[in-house]
Amino acid sequence: MAATLESLLRESYKNRFLTYKKLGNKVLSRLNETQLHWTPNEQSNSVAIIVQHMAGNMRSRFTDFLSSDGEKSWRRRDMEFEDRQYSKDQLTLLWNQGWQCLEDALAQLQDEDLTKTVYIRGEAHTAADALNRQLSHYPYHVGQMICIAKALLGPAWDSLSIPVGQSDAFNAQMRQQQQPE
Repeated sequence: MAATLESLLRESYKNRFLTYKKLGNKVLSRLNETQLHWTPNEQSNSVAIIVQHMAGNMRSRFTDFLSSDGEKSWRRRDMEFEDRQYSKDQLTLLWNQGWQCLEDALAQLQDEDLTKTVYIRGEAHTAADALNRQLSHYPYHVGQMICIAKALLGPAWDSLSIPVGQSDAFNAQMRQQQQPE
């Protein structure tokens, strides 16, 4: 049986979200506790604050994803932007709890759920649109995390994707792997 558009979308959502979780995991693993709480100025967020915010957002959006407003009454968004001096282990736990909530919601989705109406702050979205909304929000913040980590680690930074100057070799390797045997 051929895959439906909906099943392809659900798999794509899972894969795209996982890409950003993995990138964030790599940032968290490379920074020490001091670096996790560093900000260039008072208007900027640290990696720790970004993690706090993303975890709160994920828990709010994806708890009862199809049946309650994505902005839960128990969420205190403004508090997510206060540095709570969590340890690296605590931040990692918070990060993983947020992602687990998202992953659980995705695992429960059925094809027909993508067209259902969900609400975020009272605004109606299809479930697919709500997922796309988060797929623009989370990469934005993971990108911030990466920029902070690159600035802090400088020459010790190890690329999370294809290192500069190695695109041709990477592309050739990918093409080789895709060749039928």
